Amino acid sequence: MPNLHNSTAIVTGGARGLGLSMARALAECGASVGLIDILPEVTDSAVSLQQETGARVVAACADVRDALAVDNAVGTLQQQLGTADVLITSAGITIWGESTAVTPEDWQRVFDINLNGTFFAAQSFARRLIPENRPGSIIFVSSMSGRIVNVPQYQASYNSSKAAVSMLAKSLAVEWAQAGIRVNALEPGYTLSDMTRQFMDANPELAAQWTSMIPLGRMGEPADLVGAIVYLASSESAYLTGQSIVIDGGYTAI
Repeated sequence: MPNLHNSTAIVTGGARGLGLSMARALAECGASVGLIDILPEVTDSAVSLQQETGARVVAACADVRDALAVDNAVGTLQQQLGTADVLITSAGITIWGESTAVTPEDWQRVFDINLNGTFFAAQSFARRLIPENRPGSIIFVSSMSGRIVNVPQYQASYNSSKAAVSMLAKSLAVEWAQAGIRVNALEPGYTLSDMTRQFMDANPELAAQWTSMIPLGRMGEPADLVGAIVYLASSESAYLTGQSIVIDGGYTAI
């Protein structure tokens, strides 16, 4: 794994699940890490992660739907850690339902968290780097659902929001290239995150159907994303920007 001892990373959605797993991977490679989450347990997650890895880890509570709250959280973390050069946006939700029955509130909530929250974090991050002429790497956690339609569940809002996240990565990558800020998206397939496990517990029949559609014959584990995250965060990927990397066990290949 690349050495990230001179890097400082911020991870949204970092209290648990994929966000915490990704933060752990960066910390294990030596990066200092700041976690942002709406969940108060983010503070405990930071303490545990610091104890596990020996890296410097701090936390801030914020709702990613609130641009000012996100900016304040980024500022708080950077006061403690210094200017961050890596950003991972992992905060996200899914709401299932037939599109004819989806409420405006549920539709808006998915986009507010998945898309707007991603943009607000990236904007706050870049606003601090660009005036200092400092390079950085932004990694959006998108989804394979941004390029295919999952079945049998109905999740038009989620699919659409993740397609927008992947396009946002391309747009910002081009806009910020001259400033030395790279922007890429990671598009996981079915991965055993906290969110996915909740859905599987509530809908056990889905596990077999989802797995049957994955050529590698299993759902992904958070550890399957670690290599790509560390690679994108490091200088090893210095010539890679504006791209989406799919890690789905072959799901989108058929």
